[in-house]
Amino acid sequence: MTDALAILGGYLLGSLPFGYWVPRLVRGEDIRTKGSGNVGASNVFRVYGRSLGVPVALLDVAKGFAAALFGLWLGNELIGLLAGIAALIGHWRPLFMGFARGGKIVATTAGVALALAPLATLAMAAVWIVTFLVTRYTSVASLLSAATLPLFALLFGASWFVVAFTAGAAVAIFVLHRANIGRLLNRTENRFVLGRRAT
Repeated sequence: MTDALAILGGYLLGSLPFGYWVPRLVRGEDIRTKGSGNVGASNVFRVYGRSLGVPVALLDVAKGFAAALFGLWLGNELIGLLAGIAALIGHWRPLFMGFARGGKIVATTAGVALALAPLATLAMAAVWIVTFLVTRYTSVASLLSAATLPLFALLFGASWFVVAFTAGAAVAIFVLHRANIGRLLNRTENRFVLGRRAT
């Protein structure tokens, strides 16, 4: 019973669509009509800048972290992992948006991984930051950091359950970024210019 409660709680936490709610509350606008139309932190950042993008990213990380931590508290590492996976599903297809398309699970994956493999996640975050500063593409930073997360999990001695989770999450992130990958190959992907929106 407690295991099911942890998984359900993880899904509900993941379903909190901060990328939709924050712009709606602060600006009175629907992020789905802006930029790429995605409700993830990257699109919020691209449209509104750091003032809304950073809080949304942190909230998305926090809900993944809270979901996995809730599962760990109620059960064990496996339950924490299942609750974290449920949070990713909730972020992708949030209940509170009628199961419409949600975000691309990058920040929420980082939150889940932070609870289960903190050192690997911090290393992954460093990869994301450096890649973004060098390329100015959030998609490239997200893809590269997702690809390195399983390697860092192995390096820092995470359990095989966690390594398998990070590998599966990386595959899911690549699948959800397939349109971005196409635009990168065609050289039409949106690029950030720090301090203002890229043209």
